Amino acid sequence: MASNGSFLTDEQREILKVATQNPEVLSSSPKSLTSFLSEQNIKSQPGGGKTSTGGNTGRHVRRTHSGKLGRAKKDGGGGKGTWGKLLDTQGESHIDRNDPNYDSGEEPYQLVGSTVRDPLDEYKKAVVSIIEEYFSTGDVELAAADLKELGSSEYHPYFIKRLISIAMDRHDKEKEMASVLLSALYADIISPAQISQGFVLLLESADDLTVDILDAVDILALFTARAVVDDILPPVFITRAKKTLSESSNGFQVLQTAEKSYLSAPHHAELVERRWGGSTHNTVEEVKKKIADLLREYVESGDTSEACRCIRQLGVSFFHHEVVKKALILAMEIRSAEPLILKLLKDAAEEGLISSSQMAKGFARLAESLDDLALDIPSAKSLFQSLVPLAISEGWLDASFSKTSDANGGAQDTNDKRMRRYKEEVVTIIHEYFFSDDIPELIHNLVELGAPKYNPIFLKKLMTLAMDRKNREREMASVLLSALHIEIFSTEDIVNGFIMLLESAEDTALDVLDASNELAMFLARAVIDDVLVPLNLDEIGSRLEPNSSGSETLRMAQTLTAARHAGERILRCWGGGTGWAVEDAKDKIVKLLEEYESGGVVSEACQCIRDIGMPFFNHEVVKKALVMAMEKKNDDKMLDLLQECFGEGLITINQMTKGFARIKDGLDDLALDIPNAEDKFGFYVEHAKKKGWLLPSFSLSADVSMIPTAAS
Repeated sequence: MASNGSFLTDEQREILKVATQNPEVLSSSPKSLTSFLSEQNIKSQPGGGKTSTGGNTGRHVRRTHSGKLGRAKKDGGGGKGTWGKLLDTQGESHIDRNDPNYDSGEEPYQLVGSTVRDPLDEYKKAVVSIIEEYFSTGDVELAAADLKELGSSEYHPYFIKRLISIAMDRHDKEKEMASVLLSALYADIISPAQISQGFVLLLESADDLTVDILDAVDILALFTARAVVDDILPPVFITRAKKTLSESSNGFQVLQTAEKSYLSAPHHAELVERRWGGSTHNTVEEVKKKIADLLREYVESGDTSEACRCIRQLGVSFFHHEVVKKALILAMEIRSAEPLILKLLKDAAEEGLISSSQMAKGFARLAESLDDLALDIPSAKSLFQSLVPLAISEGWLDASFSKTSDANGGAQDTNDKRMRRYKEEVVTIIHEYFFSDDIPELIHNLVELGAPKYNPIFLKKLMTLAMDRKNREREMASVLLSALHIEIFSTEDIVNGFIMLLESAEDTALDVLDASNELAMFLARAVIDDVLVPLNLDEIGSRLEPNSSGSETLRMAQTLTAARHAGERILRCWGGGTGWAVEDAKDKIVKLLEEYESGGVVSEACQCIRDIGMPFFNHEVVKKALVMAMEKKNDDKMLDLLQECFGEGLITINQMTKGFARIKDGLDDLALDIPNAEDKFGFYVEHAKKKGWLLPSFSLSADVSMIPTAAS
């Protein structure tokens, strides 16, 4: 019986004590513990270990029926009649799928290997299709959008490597397209650092490229030089890359060739740009020449199908209006060829080779130039008037053209003769400027014309002529615009001129294929040169049709000006030239003023200003001098310099007024560094008016004080 207050009897308590003192005998066999306890019980009996038949103890002794003691085997393995070792899984087990407790997860399984996809390999495969499509379509914007959508921007250096590697094994057309695409992707989608990394990858693989492309060294050198000329690689890249390459490698030879053969040559920028067929301008001229040649060959042979094949082979469906125009002019020049020409145009229209819109544009362009054409072909107008109804009757010219032509003709008859004469004269003036680069002479000639109300027309003519020329003339046009804004053009004149350009953007694109991009660059450059302010672009946009070509061009210009490092890139957009000279001039102006302020002589400072040779930029001298005067307690020295420059005629009243106006526009920013900037500026304005430096129209805003004592 159990004692009071306990759940265990004395016997059970004894068994527990023995078991805890001998844990090694515990096994998976249910008989082991009982057998062991039985033995312990026998040994504890008095009388030499005999078992007593009386008492409760004897009833707990259990033996095997076999008469053998069922002791545990080594490691806990049981003998006969035992359960074996713990977790003994040596026996075979079978899974029965018909068992209600069947679990498919218990089925034996086998690991199957699979290839892990490398994201870089996937990227390389994807960019190949983008590159091939670009070479097929020539659509820069589509290629840029596809690359951006692809993501994985960290792999862009491999895109550069693949693009140039593929282009190296193609024709000059693809090489030129590759360079153009890289310039378009620069900074916006591919960072400058990634551009450099991409070229490093190419240089490191130059040895492999020479195996497949015999002249790989020269081609890759030209790509590198072109990247430097296009400002997507810094010139120092060549020096740095040389340090990472072995002198015996082809990559090192590429850099040597680029540096010595291309970048060190006189006029190297123009030579490198034209090596693969040149810019878009050269391509347009080339297409025009091909069109003229194929038309003359057609007149000689009379093979219409061959002529259509040649037109199709040109691959410029957007420029087929030029085919129409030149064909009609040829029909007027060679009267016997008129039937053949009309047959060609009719067949081309019926085949869908020349669209109805291109046909109408070709006729419209010829109608606009009839006055000039009549100088060489007196009967040009009458011949044209006979061709239009014939083309309409045969169905290859839209009937609406006749009404449009009549309306335009009536408007031309009422045009002001003075405007027409003005246009002719300014074209001559602009051509002379492109030849001489003489800004003062051009300004003098414009003033002599005495037609300031036509200033917007002059701007339109200037930009239109520059767009159809080389980068040198485009740079000259931007520089001239800055000078005109300072001397004789108002901001309103310039705004109206750009509006006229944007409204006629579609017509300009008929003669200059890349007109939209060029015009956007001219707009952005005007903002960078302080000719226009961003607010002017908003004003221009409000006066354009929302979805017109001009509006798209304006948005492009706004994007350019908003980009990082826009000022530096846009100033160098046409190969540097005067754009870089302006930046150099700013540095020189600061240095000469600092030298003068630290003890220089007035006459020497004036000579330094004269040596810079940029009179249209002297407003920068005025601005910098006034800022330095505000920063110093004694500002008499800078005012003396301005007085000397004005007295000698070195700085004109227009330049002086422009400099003061620029300070007035930036007073809020100046006040952050110079707390009394407004008071000092008020004193300078009062002083300038007394000395006659400023135009009478110049005035201060109401919130600017004009206290003379503030300068002390």
